Amino acid sequence: MKKKYSYILPTLIALAIAVGIFIGGKLHFDDTPEKLFSTNSKKDKLNRLIDYIDYEYVDEINTDSIVDVTVNNILGKLDPHSVYIPKSEMREVSENMKGDFVGIGVSFYMYKDTITVIRTIKNGPSYMSGIKPGDRILIADNDTLFGKKTPNNVVVSKLKGKIGTKVDLKVYRKATNRTLNVTVTRDRVPIKSVDAYYMLSRDMGYIKINRFAESTFAEFKDALRKLKLRGAEKLVLDLRDNPGGYLGIAEKLADEFLEDDKLILYTKNKKGRIKKAFATKKGDFEDKPVYVLINERSASASEIIAGALQDNDIGTIVGRRSFGKGLVQREMDLGDGSAVRLTVSRYYTPTGRSIQKSYKKGHKDYYQTFMERYSSGELISVDSIKVADSLKFKTPKGKIVYGGGGIIPDVFVPIGSNEEEAIESMDDTYEFFSRFIFEHLEKDRTRYSDFTKNQFLDDYKIDDILFDEFIQFVLNRKIKLDFYAYEEKIKAYLKANIAEQLFSPNLSAQIKGSHDTMLEKVKALDAAIFDQSEVGALKLQD
Repeated sequence: MKKKYSYILPTLIALAIAVGIFIGGKLHFDDTPEKLFSTNSKKDKLNRLIDYIDYEYVDEINTDSIVDVTVNNILGKLDPHSVYIPKSEMREVSENMKGDFVGIGVSFYMYKDTITVIRTIKNGPSYMSGIKPGDRILIADNDTLFGKKTPNNVVVSKLKGKIGTKVDLKVYRKATNRTLNVTVTRDRVPIKSVDAYYMLSRDMGYIKINRFAESTFAEFKDALRKLKLRGAEKLVLDLRDNPGGYLGIAEKLADEFLEDDKLILYTKNKKGRIKKAFATKKGDFEDKPVYVLINERSASASEIIAGALQDNDIGTIVGRRSFGKGLVQREMDLGDGSAVRLTVSRYYTPTGRSIQKSYKKGHKDYYQTFMERYSSGELISVDSIKVADSLKFKTPKGKIVYGGGGIIPDVFVPIGSNEEEAIESMDDTYEFFSRFIFEHLEKDRTRYSDFTKNQFLDDYKIDDILFDEFIQFVLNRKIKLDFYAYEEKIKAYLKANIAEQLFSPNLSAQIKGSHDTMLEKVKALDAAIFDQSEVGALKLQD
C-alpha cells in the first residue's frame, strides 16, 4: 500500500496542477466588437447546424450541452490555458477572482449529515450574531439543511444571498445542549488570498499568497504594513502552489520591490504589438532583502514576480523550477452567462525570456511534463534540470538565467521524500489533519478554553495519545506510512490544525513554518549574508 500511495501522489499533484492553473491578466483588443464579430461563413455554418438540430432533429436534444461540447472542442485545439467557463460555474469563478462573496461567514463540515461550524470569519456576519465553532445549523428560513441527501451546493445556496438580507437560522449548540434561533444579516465575506503573515525572526517578515485576485494587492499591502510596524526589514514572499491570476495585480506587487522605471515585463500579441510595464515610485519595500519561494506548482503571475525580481538582480529566488506558464488570457463574455478565457498574448521577463513550456504535443503531454520532472530527478537535484544553451540569458549584473519551462531558482531546495510529501498532501489536499482535529475538538472543546494564543504557541504539546489516535484515523483510510519516523512533523501539523480551528490561520502557518525546509534554507542564507556583512564591517573599522 505504501508503494501504491507513493506512485499515486505525483499523479494527483500533476492533476491538481492541471485544474489549478488560473489566468494571467486583463488586456484589450484593438479591434472593435463589430470587426471581431462580423458575419462570416464559418460562423454561419455553426449557427445553421445548431438551428437544424433545434428545429428538425427527430429527438429532443439539449442544444446548450451541444454548444458547450463544441466550444470545449474548439478550445481544445488551442493552448492549454484557453478555457471555457459555463454559466453554472461563472459565479463561483468570479467570486474567487474578485476575492469575496455575500454570505453568512462560516466554514463548515457536513458532520453526521448536519452542517457543523468549524469556525466563523472574525467580525463577519455569523461571528457578530454569536454563532460559535461546533454549532449545528439545522434550518435556514424554514428550509431543513440536515440530512444525508442534501447536496453541498444546495446548502451553500441557502446561506448565500443578496447583501443586507437576513436569514433566520435554527442552531443546535452541543456545548450547552440548547437549540437557538439566530438571525444573521448577510454581508460581504472575504476569500483571502493572503493565507498568512507573521514575523519569522526579529527583522524578517513572512507573507504567503495563494492566488492573485482583485483583492490580493490590498491584502498584501495591509500585511506588509503590519509587519513593518513589527520591525520587518526583510521579507519572505511565499508563492509556492500559487497558480497565478490577474496580470495587473502581479505588476503592482512586483512594483513594491523594484526601483522606479525598472522593467517588470512586456507582452507581445498576435500582431507583434509590444506593451511594456515599468515600476513606479509607489514601491514600499525597495532596496531591502526579499526572498521569493517557488515550486513546481507556482505559475503565471507567480512566475511574473519571480522573473521580474530575478532579471533585475533583486532578492533571491528559492525553491524548485516553477510551472512554466508564459501566456496571458482575457476573459470574454459569450452573452448567455458563460465566458471564454482566451490567450491573447505572451509575456516576457525583463531580459527577454519566455518561460512558457511547449504545448505542441497536446494538453495531456503538457501536464505530463510534471511527471517527467518527477521521474528525471529534477525535483531532487538541480543538476538534473536540462535547459538548452539557446535559452540562456544574462541579467544586468551578469547572472545567468534561463527561459523555457519555468523560472529556475537562484537557490535550489529539493522536494521531500515520498512520505514527507504524503504528510503534506494529507494536510493540504485530503484534509486528514483538519478532519481529525475537527472530530477531536467535537468531543470536548473546553479542554483548550484556558489557552491564550501565545500560551498555545509556546506551551501546548501534542501528547502521544492524540498522535496514536491520528495514526489509527489514517490507517482506517487505508494509508500506510512510517509514522514514527516523522513523528515530530506530524505532531506539528496536528498542533497547527488545532491552532487554525481555535485561533487563526496565521498561528497555524507559524507552527508549520517551524518544520518547513525552504524556510530553514532562507534562514541559513540570511544568516550567511549577515555573517559576511559583519566581516565586511570589521574590515572597514580596521
